[in-house]
Amino acid sequence: MALYKYKARDKNGKRVSGKLEVADEIQLHNTLREKELFLISWERQKTASSTRKLKAKNVSEFCRSLGTLLGAGVSLVRALSIVSQEETNTQEQRRLYEAVLRSVRQGNPMSDALQEQGEAFPVLFIYMVRSAEAGGNMDKVMLRMADHYDKEFRLKSKVTSAMVYPVILAALILIVVLIIFTFVIPQFQSLFEQMESLPLSTRIVMGFSEGLKVYWLQILLGLFFAGILFALIKNRPAVKFRWDKAKVHLPVFGKLLKSIYTARFGRTMSSLYSSGLPIVTALQVSRGTIGNSYIEKQFDKVISIVRAGGALSDGLDQVDGFNRKLPASIRVGEETGSLDTMLNSIADTLDYEAEMALSKMVTFIEPAMIVVMAVIVGFVIISVIQPIYGSYNTIGASAYE
Repeated sequence: MALYKYKARDKNGKRVSGKLEVADEIQLHNTLREKELFLISWERQKTASSTRKLKAKNVSEFCRSLGTLLGAGVSLVRALSIVSQEETNTQEQRRLYEAVLRSVRQGNPMSDALQEQGEAFPVLFIYMVRSAEAGGNMDKVMLRMADHYDKEFRLKSKVTSAMVYPVILAALILIVVLIIFTFVIPQFQSLFEQMESLPLSTRIVMGFSEGLKVYWLQILLGLFFAGILFALIKNRPAVKFRWDKAKVHLPVFGKLLKSIYTARFGRTMSSLYSSGLPIVTALQVSRGTIGNSYIEKQFDKVISIVRAGGALSDGLDQVDGFNRKLPASIRVGEETGSLDTMLNSIADTLDYEAEMALSKMVTFIEPAMIVVMAVIVGFVIISVIQPIYGSYNTIGASAYE
C-alpha cells in the first residue's frame, strides 16, 4: 500500500483534495470514482524508507536482460535470480533486485513486487509490467521498455554532453574577466591617475577593478548566499511554474524545448497506449514524464475533455508548450482508427526532432558565449586605449603650438 495525495472534482465541478492509502494509481482512480469524484492529478507521497530511484540506464539494462532471458524460455523467478547476480550490478541494485525476487517467490505479481520498492522503479515501467502480466507478453514488453529507457538515457546524455562545452566556455570567460580586472587593469592605475579626466568607459572599468580588489570577500559571500537562496526557491511550485512557462516562450530556445517536451510525452504515451492501458490512465502517467510543470498543469483540462468523450487531439491542441505536430498526427490516427500506430510513428519522429533540437541549442549557445567574451574584452581594451590615445593627441597638438 502507498499514500497518495490527490486532487479531484465532484459531480458539481467543485474541486476537492485529500490523501488516500491504496495499492496503486488505478485503485486510487476506482476508489474516487465510487465516491463520484473524478481524479485530476495525484502525487505519491515519499516515505523515509523509499529506495533511491534507478537511473534510466539501469532500468534499460534490467529490462533488456530480463526480456532476453524470458524470450529464451527461462522462468521469471530464474530470470530475476540471474539478473540480480550480474557482476555489473552495484550493491544497491543487487539488494533492490533481490527484494523484487523475494516478493515474486512469495507469489506476488511482479508489478506489485516492483511497486513495493517505493520510488526505485518508474511509474511507467510498473504500469507496463502490469499490462504485460494481463497480456502474457512479458518478454516483448521488457524489450520494448529497454528501448524506451535507452532512448531516454541517450537523450539525457546528449543534453549533458551538449552542455559541457558551454560550461567550459563560461568558466573560461569568468577566469579571463577576473585576470583582466584584478591583474591587468591595476597596471594602468598609476598612469590614469596622472590624467586630468577619463572617459566614462574607463572610469567604469577602473571602478569595477577597484571594487573587486577591495570587496572581493563581500562579493564571494554575496554569491554564496545568493546560490543558497536560489537553491531554496527554485523548486517552490509557484517559482518553478513561472520559470517553466517562461522557458517554452523563449525567442529561440522555446521552440527547441517544445520539441524535447513533446518527444518525452509522445514516447511515453505511445508505450502505454500500445500496451492496452486506458487512455485516461495513460495520460495521468505520461504527464509526469514531461519535465515541465507549466505543461503538466494544463493536463487537468485535457483529461477532463477526454473523460467527457472528447477527442484526445482536441485536448492536446489546447496545450501551450507542445509541438503542433503532435495533436495533428493524433487527429489523423483517430480518424483512421490507427491511433496506436500513429503514436508510435510520431514518437519516433519527435525523438529525432528532439535530438536535432539539442544540436541546434548548442549551435546557438557556443557563438553567443563567444560574442559575450568578445564584447567584454573589447570593452576593456577600448576603455584602456581611449585615454592613452587621447593623451597622445593632446601631446601632439601641444608640440605644434
